[in-house]
Amino acid sequence: MGISRDAIRRPGQQPVALLLLVLLSLALTALPFLNYAPNRLVAGEPLMGWQLSGFGVLLLPLAALWLLLWRQPTRVTLLLALLLAELLLAAILWLSGHQATLLSQQGSRLARTSFASGLWCSGALILLLITDRVRMLTRHRLAQLLLNVQVWLLPGLLLLSGQLNDLSLLKEYANRQAVFDAALSRHLTLLAGTVLPALLIALPLGMLLFRRPGWQSSVFSVLNVIQTVPSVALFGLLIAPLAGLAQRYPWLANWGVSGIGMAPALIALVLYALLPLVRSVVVGLQQVPQEVRESARGVGMSGWQQFFAVDIPLALPVWLAGLRVVVVQTLGMAVVAALIGAGGFGAIIFQGLLSSALDLVLLGVIPVIALAVTVDALFRLLISLLERKDD
Repeated sequence: MGISRDAIRRPGQQPVALLLLVLLSLALTALPFLNYAPNRLVAGEPLMGWQLSGFGVLLLPLAALWLLLWRQPTRVTLLLALLLAELLLAAILWLSGHQATLLSQQGSRLARTSFASGLWCSGALILLLITDRVRMLTRHRLAQLLLNVQVWLLPGLLLLSGQLNDLSLLKEYANRQAVFDAALSRHLTLLAGTVLPALLIALPLGMLLFRRPGWQSSVFSVLNVIQTVPSVALFGLLIAPLAGLAQRYPWLANWGVSGIGMAPALIALVLYALLPLVRSVVVGLQQVPQEVRESARGVGMSGWQQFFAVDIPLALPVWLAGLRVVVVQTLGMAVVAALIGAGGFGAIIFQGLLSSALDLVLLGVIPVIALAVTVDALFRLLISLLERKDD
């Protein structure tokens, strides 16, 4: 009887996985799986998952995940649950592509099959379940990163094989591949054009404020005011003075300085980047133990030798944490910069919003999210490796 009670209570030992599986089962069965429309401007009709041929391929891994809740969460069962969740994610994508191909053969060339709420929710819940299994499998950052990266191997193979080409999102990409590539290049240009000047300003300013603590209050007050100004308002405020400068000094216009475009976008993004960067420089230097500096001076190190051999290595994790915030923030705010002609993925997003084309919006949104998540993960891994090395 005691064994029976343990078996009944075992799913409660994994409350996160239990909740995610309950929501996942509801999303797959109670929400629309796909949306089929005669063209991309029409709302179309929802298709439930159980209405699709091949829906049974999702039931086997889902049932196996449920059964694993009644097993003790050992390393083997956790790894098996991870593999089943990956298989379920790939099966969902395969089913969506397979159904899109069948519908495209029945309808016109303008017909669009897109992801509906059930598929989006299911994909998000599966990724959360994978993250939970990875977290329970290992605490090592590098191992976690590798396990999370390999999740995308099967979806990547499906994408490269052409199995998903009939989905609306892939059709939008095929029709606008040149525009997409140009937007990616411009977005990365905005990122590099923001981070490099911001670092050149923030590093010396942060070191100066560390050596002059009395100046910190005034400088941080100014940077805080800049940070609180809405991005659209700051972009707008820069239009008039930059346009006036370009008119007054034509050589500035020849360099690309004008009221709209890259110039006001880069200036605004650099201003927004200064607060987290300068603060991280100051905090990083403040966290260097004073006894370490005294030991460095005791062995005859000069000020610059102490800075490069002691201050930078010990403050670097904090500096990278500030840089991580800036990079992710810039990737997001560069989208808004499209309103003043800076281009990037924001141009695709706003074009999709104006034409009420959801898949065109997603074509701009998904790469921004992917870039931000990738950069954030890489920075976290690098910071954890540096902190472990210091320990």
